[in-house]
Amino acid sequence: MLHIPLLRKGVPYRSLDVARPVHHRTGQPFVEVSQANVGLIRRDLLDQDTPRRALAPLPVSRLIGICREAADRFLGGRLPLGDTAQSPDDYLAQLNATTGMPFAMGRRNMQKIAGVLVNMETILAGLTRHLDLRVFDDGHGELAGQALSFFPRAKALGVVLPSNSPGVHGLWAPSIALKMPLVLKPGGAEPWTPYRMIQAFIAAGCPPEAFSYYPCDHAGAGEIVRRTGRSMFFGDTSTVGAFTGDPRIEIHGPGFSKVVIGADAIDRWPEYVDLMAESVAANGGRSCINASGVWVPSRGVEIADALAARLAAIVPRPPDDERAALAPFVDPRVAARLSEQIDIGLQEPGAREVTAAYRDSGRLVTADGCTYLLPTVIHCESAAHPLANREFLFPYVAVVQVPEDEMPECFGQTLVVTAMTNDPDFRARLLASDLVGRLNLGPIPTPQISWDQPHEGNLFEHLYGRRAFQERKGMVK
Repeated sequence: MLHIPLLRKGVPYRSLDVARPVHHRTGQPFVEVSQANVGLIRRDLLDQDTPRRALAPLPVSRLIGICREAADRFLGGRLPLGDTAQSPDDYLAQLNATTGMPFAMGRRNMQKIAGVLVNMETILAGLTRHLDLRVFDDGHGELAGQALSFFPRAKALGVVLPSNSPGVHGLWAPSIALKMPLVLKPGGAEPWTPYRMIQAFIAAGCPPEAFSYYPCDHAGAGEIVRRTGRSMFFGDTSTVGAFTGDPRIEIHGPGFSKVVIGADAIDRWPEYVDLMAESVAANGGRSCINASGVWVPSRGVEIADALAARLAAIVPRPPDDERAALAPFVDPRVAARLSEQIDIGLQEPGAREVTAAYRDSGRLVTADGCTYLLPTVIHCESAAHPLANREFLFPYVAVVQVPEDEMPECFGQTLVVTAMTNDPDFRARLLASDLVGRLNLGPIPTPQISWDQPHEGNLFEHLYGRRAFQERKGMVK
């Protein structure tokens, strides 16, 4: 059986303790993944200076070049995977095996990650607000004639990763260009993408010491978060809740992203059906930037019906079908539990499942031995309904009808809002709201990113602090 080792400062290490993620179709173990225990992680992280010293001498310009070459190797190279080599086709097949992600969706995620690496200079410009990147080489610099200096808040970035979508791995990639080593804990069902990215970086010339890769349990994940000084943590509400409010930890939980139509644009809602459908269903609805809500001041019944008709056309397809837009659930019990949660919510007055009228089966289906949840559109009469502000790992959306003057206060914390409105007062309230993480004004799908804008949080500000700095030249000889 294929074995994926730990990486301890870039050095492969085979552990006696292994996890065996299963194939989503057969339920049989597919790969062995070495597991790091808490003691090993704690011992290794006593030395975080060695990885830092390995990256520090490389100019940022060189690291940006490494990122570009890593993109090519990630997309097209044969890269080490344990005792064997992994081609791009091998990667897609392995990703499909343990996560269910169709090949076409996997390729789109590969392109997304490669896009991050290729556009690293533009991304760093957005993160640093166009700071001269040589400040990371020299320790200080100038912006508009003002002296600047930044210090690292940590010696390494620890990242606890999910299994839902490979695209999220683009969020930690800028760490290398920012001269910050990585300590990665992969998702239990998705060890493939971070390992392949690491190998692409190393093949492109990045020091191997910059990468530690520790598949582990929850205790090991907690050790990584506590020991690295700065970290990113991906998970659902119950998982990330314990770390909320700690400034050392950048939380990436559910997005509760929304498409909003203002009263001035609501009569033009048919123009936005394609936008809404793409926002809900792109990438199989598995991302925090997928819209899980469409919030409108009126016409909610009509909008929900049109959206249900569009999304009901998305059906399970074989993994090698280029039209495949749904991923099955590796564990059928998870799918059943999520479907049950929706059914329980529908027992509360004020909500109706609209997609039920457009399909011959229930929401939970089996196709070709795999378990799926079909796209689901719920119409909610108010923001107070239990299903109005929920998020699930499949194309789910609640069309919620609320008065415009209650928005955005009624949203709750929202990662992305795409708003169709030209009303200056409504736009001003959206711009002023601390509930909105990323705001798209105009018909921009919620999953569409801009390379020069931080997706979620600002990794540069998370990793570096600015210090007061003055220099009187000529005083030191």
